Amino acid sequence: MKLAKLIEGLDILKIEGDVDKEISRIVYDSRQAVPGSLFVCIDGFKTDGHKFIQSALDNGATAFLVEKDVPVLENMTVIKVPDTRYALAHVSAVFFEHPSESFTLIGVTGTKGKTTITYMIKSVLEQAGQTVGLIGTVANIIGSERIPAQRTTPESLDLQEMFSSMKEKGADAVVMEVSSQGLKLNRVGAITFDIGVFTNLSEDHIGANEHPDMEDYLKSKIKLFSMSKRGLVNIDSEYAYRVLSESRCPCMTFGISEKADIYAENIVTHADSVEFTVNTPWFRVPVKVSVPGRFSVYNALAAIGVSGMLGIGPEAVVNGLKNIHIPGRAEIVPTPGKPYTVMIDYAHTPDSLRNILSTVKEFVPNRLISVFGCGGDRDRSKRPQMGRISGEIADFTIITSDNPRTEDPMAIIKDIEEGIKQTNGQYIIIQDRTEAIRYAMNFAREGDIIVLAGKGHETYQIFKDKTIHYDEREIVKEILESME
Repeated sequence: MKLAKLIEGLDILKIEGDVDKEISRIVYDSRQAVPGSLFVCIDGFKTDGHKFIQSALDNGATAFLVEKDVPVLENMTVIKVPDTRYALAHVSAVFFEHPSESFTLIGVTGTKGKTTITYMIKSVLEQAGQTVGLIGTVANIIGSERIPAQRTTPESLDLQEMFSSMKEKGADAVVMEVSSQGLKLNRVGAITFDIGVFTNLSEDHIGANEHPDMEDYLKSKIKLFSMSKRGLVNIDSEYAYRVLSESRCPCMTFGISEKADIYAENIVTHADSVEFTVNTPWFRVPVKVSVPGRFSVYNALAAIGVSGMLGIGPEAVVNGLKNIHIPGRAEIVPTPGKPYTVMIDYAHTPDSLRNILSTVKEFVPNRLISVFGCGGDRDRSKRPQMGRISGEIADFTIITSDNPRTEDPMAIIKDIEEGIKQTNGQYIIIQDRTEAIRYAMNFAREGDIIVLAGKGHETYQIFKDKTIHYDEREIVKEILESME
């Protein structure tokens, strides 16, 4: 494709060189450049792409998108723009011929619930006979192909390439998690969503390399509703008014209160599911969701709202939610022959840990055993909060390691312990996560439920000097086999 066509419509500050050249590939990593490439220089958190222009040139790149002044050599074309992240999104969409315009695109943003809601929407739409692509935290799914996710929202070039593959595979709809970073850093730039969904907002992702404060975090989320044709907002969120008032598209609402357009009543919770009657502008039906907890009602209402807005009938909604399975979300691990239950959940923030422990506590026949740690190189203030929550709700807590990254695992555990010491909760510290799980399974009695919190769908553990394969489903199975 001609470079002139790729940059058409961009806000351009300066052009040096010939734009009438053929571009064979777009890259933002100089090592991936090939002859005829357009190299987009991204000034990132860890490194600046402008420093690798010579490397890209050596690999054959002939055109460069920059946001800083750089030397221009012979046969180079350099285009300066205000924001290369947005420029990358723009040229990528053009290069792949705007593939997302060929299917219904649904974006879900918020602190919690994104993964579950996207899986629920996918399930309902598939019940309605549609071919659905999914992009998110757990995996990217294209037809029967599953691609492990590197980040919640892929970089714009990778996202457009994924959209192109989904188009080729005949996707009728694509549902994706849209992270605040994905919005702030223009990974979803140059895209129009058919429906944008706002779930909730709680203190998370605040830090030097993410959002400086909650206001920045909220504004990043609201940005989705300037990129969507229609919106769906959780009216029970304390931030709903801001989202609705600053949205640039017409919005419907969902919630448990009757003031919402889509609302739930007659809620009945069970140990392994939740039932309620949903009232919508299109239908009123009883629904059963095979994921427990009041938070599951909100997630299901979001999925129902999207489905209704797309004209999906109640039968597909009911069947799509009845047997939904979301990896690492209130996931029961088989423990044949054992009188206790093991549940895996991704809960890794104070709110999510409180949600899952409170839900399980309500129905546990005997004791609730909580096994969790906190990630390294993340907000330290959450660690004592999570310790306090587990100490207040669980009957017994085993504090262990999660993904310590560059931090000392015991230092993280000590931060958690400061919180649990403020409660009367019983606890023990076992740094090795496998040994912590083993202890819990040996300690458990009939009717106990063990909640392994924090890892969820993850199949790895990150240490200072290595990343190892670590799947808690496999760990539980191996421990069971060693008990025989």
